[in-house]
Amino acid sequence: MAPDSKQLADAVQRNCHISDARHAGNYTLCVYLLKMREFYRWEKARRFSDELSTDDIGNWLTEREDMWSKLEQEDYADIDAHGERFNPYDSSGINAKLLEHGLVYSGGIGQKSKPHFFLAELERREQLHGYEIIISDHEYARDLTSPPAMSQGNTIFIRRESFKRMLWEKAEEWRWNQPQNAMAQAMACYGFNQDVEAALTRMTDNELEAAILHEIGEIKAGAVLPGWREMMHDISYTQAEIMARAVRDHIADAISTLPALLENKMEASIHFYFANLTHMRKHIMPALQGAYISWHDSGDSAPLQQLVTRSRTHWQKLAEQMLALHKLHGKDCHTQIESLVEANHL
Repeated sequence: MAPDSKQLADAVQRNCHISDARHAGNYTLCVYLLKMREFYRWEKARRFSDELSTDDIGNWLTEREDMWSKLEQEDYADIDAHGERFNPYDSSGINAKLLEHGLVYSGGIGQKSKPHFFLAELERREQLHGYEIIISDHEYARDLTSPPAMSQGNTIFIRRESFKRMLWEKAEEWRWNQPQNAMAQAMACYGFNQDVEAALTRMTDNELEAAILHEIGEIKAGAVLPGWREMMHDISYTQAEIMARAVRDHIADAISTLPALLENKMEASIHFYFANLTHMRKHIMPALQGAYISWHDSGDSAPLQQLVTRSRTHWQKLAEQMLALHKLHGKDCHTQIESLVEANHL
């Protein structure tokens, strides 16, 4: 990297470290250690196939936690992009300076109000149905969580490197026990038994398209749910937050992701979609798993398509009821929301 770009990457990475220092405790110990292991792999530029030394990771982890303890109370710094300073959440302003130089930046808020920042090499930009899609590749700065896809306004950020790492983690997790489930079907479609690296590349290319579909659904869902952001802020760190994210994800996928996957007969992506469903999403929509099994066994997508169509109305109505509870009870609405969702499984 050029010296000024290296200085920029260091500034973004420092904000990432501050975010991690404040929020790494959000994870269970097992999840935390897995994330730190892969963060070490990224930071040390190790290949997916490289064996990682437990001692090296342990020493690095101790040093990292010591550094976090010194940064936890620091403020997030403004970003200097080619001589102009920006608030670290002003992604559009920063990118107006960086994109022409082949760099892409994002700063935003994710689950449990954790800030996320990244700086990466720009792969390409494209327009799709009125949305700007910005796809990045090699990452110069990132935080521990590193979400592979996110949207801000009508701009969708897709992080190829983070996406590939996320897929690698899921593939590795499956390979430990190799259960015969949706992930097994997805792995078979991509040929992981023949060439892991080539299969991972194919999976990344294909599932990037599904991720874009989901983000488009997220934007559309947000447009019909005014007040959602404020509600999510007020129910942070509660079971209601997890439920609300699952409800909105179901809306987004009923609007955009599943209709497109089914219409285009993207079998590998359909298998991966079901392999990637969170526990909460499966819990509040048990009918979805039965429809998937029926599709897989019979090849007939009609029942699954019908359920998706019905679910859009169901989840949107439920989301509107959740917003009404928030308007009525404010920050004390989480228990009512939890009861509402539990009473309205699909």
